[in-house]
This record gives sequence, C-alpha cells and structure tokens, in this order.
Amino acid sequence: MSEQLRGRTVAILATDGVEQVELTEPKAAVERAGGKAVLVSLEDGEIQAMNADVNPADTFAVDVTVDRADADDFDALILPGGTTNPDKLRQNDRAVSLVNDFFEAGKPVAAICHGPWLLVEADVVRGRTLTSYPSVRTDIRNAGGTVVDKEVVIDGGLVTSRNPDDLPAFCEALVREFAEARS
Repeated sequence: MSEQLRGRTVAILATDGVEQVELTEPKAAVERAGGKAVLVSLEDGEIQAMNADVNPADTFAVDVTVDRADADDFDALILPGGTTNPDKLRQNDRAVSLVNDFFEAGKPVAAICHGPWLLVEADVVRGRTLTSYPSVRTDIRNAGGTVVDKEVVIDGGLVTSRNPDDLPAFCEALVREFAEARS
C-alpha cells in the first residue's frame, strides 16, 4: 500500500443512483494510498448504488450527512456519477454549497461522468477546462467552461473524467492531485 494520502481525509459526495464503480474504485484508490474516504450524502442510513444507471447494485452506509459535513474537515472531494445521483444532489442547496466550499478553500476536487453537473450548479466551471459524459458537456459550456474529450483532465486541482472506462486514469490522477495539494 502506498502512503501518498496518509493522514488525508477525502469526502465522497453521493446519494441514491450513484454509479457503483464510480464510487467504489475512487474510494479504493484513496484507501490504497493510505487515505480515509468518508461517504457524505443527503440523509442518514444507506444509499442505493446502480450499475449502468438502471440495475440496482449494492447499498453503502452513509458516514455523514451534508447538513453536518464541513469542507474544513476534509482534504479533498470526489463527485461520482450515474445520472440520478448528481441530479438529486444538485437540487439540494447544502450539497451545492458544500461543493462550492471546497473550491473556495482551494481544495482539490475530482468529478467523473455526470458528476460535473454539481460543478455547474455550484458555478465553479467558468474559465476551467474539463471533461464529462457527453450529455453534460453543453451544460458545462453554458456555464462558461471549456470541454475537451480526454480520458482525464486536470485544471488547477480539478480532476475530471468521462465515464467508467476512464477510472484507472481518473483514480491515478486524483490520488496524485490530492497528494500534491496543500494540507
């Protein structure tokens, strides 16, 4: 096990409908690098993950709700995708505010697939270059971001990827960015 993220705590903001592999692979990457991953969600209990957006997968215990989460308690943030997960989260003012708090604090953020919808809602893509699932790209452009079609894009501590096929590169990049960030 690497110790790149030793002593670092990473929030993973997700709710029902999260694409399972986009939750589990980044979480495992953080833990393999010696970090602690904390699942932040809208409500206490468990969230229902999905495979390919429509097939129920596993459930995951919520560690802390967005109402009790504070960006100051974390070193970085991961926003997994799945279409319904970020769509539900972007309708919650506290979830959007939490995302914004990470950017205001200059902490690294990693978003994959439909995860950048939360970045659009938090109004933090203006002037940045990122990638996402194709159906999210118009929203990113309309919010002032530049979209490129690459496996992984890093822009000032923001790591983005397109879909589950990009997970190996995404996980490698987020661990590197999270490790290089000021603590």
